[in-house]
Amino acid sequence: MGEPGDAALLVVRVVLGAVMVAHGWNHWRGGGGIAGTASWFAGLGLRRPRLQAWLSVLTEIGAGALLALGLFTSLACAAVLSVMLVAGLLAHRPHGFFVFKEGYEYVLVLGVLAVALGAWGPGEYAVDTAADLAVTGWAGAGLVLGVAAVATGGLLAAYWRPRETT
Repeated sequence: MGEPGDAALLVVRVVLGAVMVAHGWNHWRGGGGIAGTASWFAGLGLRRPRLQAWLSVLTEIGAGALLALGLFTSLACAAVLSVMLVAGLLAHRPHGFFVFKEGYEYVLVLGVLAVALGAWGPGEYAVDTAADLAVTGWAGAGLVLGVAAVATGGLLAAYWRPRETT
């Protein structure tokens, strides 16, 4: 890709990773902490909300750290996409597009960025590249989409029980 492109991929990975770490940290230590996050998840119709809260914290912080390092980048991107799919489907979709109305605009951008990063690969400045683990192109994007679809579908099938509307 070359120096400017690899530097850009490093910035994208580190920024997306930092956003995910901050988001996970906030679910854990911010505001209402795990109890508040669990309560919010319960309100979205997720069973075992405390477990879901902890899983979201571990997924967001773990994926963010892996992205910053450029380690298992495709799997980290799949984790980001899965988190964004769950958030978009359960929390934001009913509110429309715009983020200022609690819509899915923000999670859409992060999710698409995760798929694009899967296709682009981690770039030269990454552990994956140094260890010859990088998956790029259609294979990288396919891995991100496939793993995220299975993870999201599995979580929703096992734990989501939508509220009855009257």
